[in-house]
Amino acid sequence: MVRELSITTRAQGLHEITSQVAHAVRDAKVAEGLCTVFVRHTSASLVIQENADPTAKQDLERWLNRLVPEGDPFYKHDAEGPDDMPAHIKAALTHTSLSIPIVAGRLALGTWQGVYLWEHRHRGGERELVLHIAT
Repeated sequence: MVRELSITTRAQGLHEITSQVAHAVRDAKVAEGLCTVFVRHTSASLVIQENADPTAKQDLERWLNRLVPEGDPFYKHDAEGPDDMPAHIKAALTHTSLSIPIVAGRLALGTWQGVYLWEHRHRGGERELVLHIAT
């Protein structure tokens, strides 16, 4: 089964999408299998990360912004603003797809794990995800 999701992000940062992905898996009625999540953008990415303590999310966001700063004179690609090239680098350093096992009809995530869409642009926008849910 293939399902498309549209996620609206309003700002840069980690946006939890665990419930939307889990809902798609429940709707697919797959007892055991694999859910592949793919983001159709080059300035956003996907990660599985802690969803219990918000400071973990904040630290990750600050760390990646420090690793890939805006305004570096090395960048030439800035057609859409100073966050343009840094957004592409951040997406290259993280993931454009995730594979999550399905066990007993549910995502086999750990107790403190959540699925996140990582928006790398300041303005955010509509982000398209493709989910492939299979046995």
